[in-house]
Amino acid sequence: MATALYIHWPFCLAKCPYCDFNSHVRDSVDADLWQKALLADLRHEVEIAGGEALNSIFFGGGTPSLMPPKLVSILLQEAEKAWSFSPGIEITLEGNPSSIEASRYADIAAAGVNRASIGLQSLNKDALQFLGRLHDAEEGLNALETAQSVFDRVSFDLIYALPGQTEAEWREELRRALDFGTGHLSLYQLTIEPGTRFATDVRRGDFTPLDDDAAADLFDMTREMTDAAGLPAYEISNHALPGEESRHNLAYWRYQDYIGIGPGAHGRRNGMATTRHRKPENWLAAVERNGHGLQEERVLGHREQASEALLMGLRLVDGIDVAKLVRRFELPDAALIDRRELEALTNLGLCWQREDRIGVTATGMPLLDAILGRLVADELVSA
Repeated sequence: MATALYIHWPFCLAKCPYCDFNSHVRDSVDADLWQKALLADLRHEVEIAGGEALNSIFFGGGTPSLMPPKLVSILLQEAEKAWSFSPGIEITLEGNPSSIEASRYADIAAAGVNRASIGLQSLNKDALQFLGRLHDAEEGLNALETAQSVFDRVSFDLIYALPGQTEAEWREELRRALDFGTGHLSLYQLTIEPGTRFATDVRRGDFTPLDDDAAADLFDMTREMTDAAGLPAYEISNHALPGEESRHNLAYWRYQDYIGIGPGAHGRRNGMATTRHRKPENWLAAVERNGHGLQEERVLGHREQASEALLMGLRLVDGIDVAKLVRRFELPDAALIDRRELEALTNLGLCWQREDRIGVTATGMPLLDAILGRLVADELVSA
């Protein structure tokens, strides 16, 4: 049963050039219409996947800090009424500094949100301009200070491995970030995603991404510095004090069921994959027509579920328990993992094995996509 709920708010003040998320810029948003539609989408899922208390809720986007706090409150009240909340439930809302005001965050906290995730992306003025961010460095730091005064748990994002970025530059920026004392950091290397403006810029020769060797050196340095600061990596790009890990994201990486509502939201429930209409107007029309925003519900076979569980779980530093997956999906070990490849990758120092658990080493993490291509059994890849 699903114990995690994801709510997607698709609107942003501007589209960042690196972003391939389902985000949209609109001149105005009818809050009452969106409240009605999101509640309808939520209630549809309750009818199918209700019954077990929620451990986590995540408002993602887009820019959820643009949501009216009253709407956040109403959605949380409805979710609690529908599912009930586990003691100590984690409720996270993403925000961008350009949309954060002290009064707004205080009202969002009063609505029930207890964890903030802030898209700072950089502490450097020139990098923020390159990344197309609407806020400057000072505004970002003010937003972080506001969040830390309101919420007990705060995380923020930074993007590194930018074109031409040196080890000295990233070391100084990361040192500053660690000094702010948050319990969680999401540190992402810049990826040029297809369909983004950056992909067009690279194709035209406007800039050249940092080469793989230099990016790998920055990754190693990031691991060393966060380990030394007591925020070790628990996933390829996420670092936390012990106990401060994102419980919601762990639900994804541990391949637990979760519910997704709102435009473009994905879900996994009862062996089904759910996908909702991406474009806000199409999602609204579907809710009006059908009472929900679903575009597709698809039964997942055991092989496809096992493949997804491996691809997600091997992102985690503590890896996966293969024996548990064998029992869960009723598949033989050989149908999950190519053991000869695992042995070869282990001998190269890229993977590790401990009893029933396997995982990717810190050395292997920068090569994760290539490792997964070798490690996951051909039967699953072709399933």
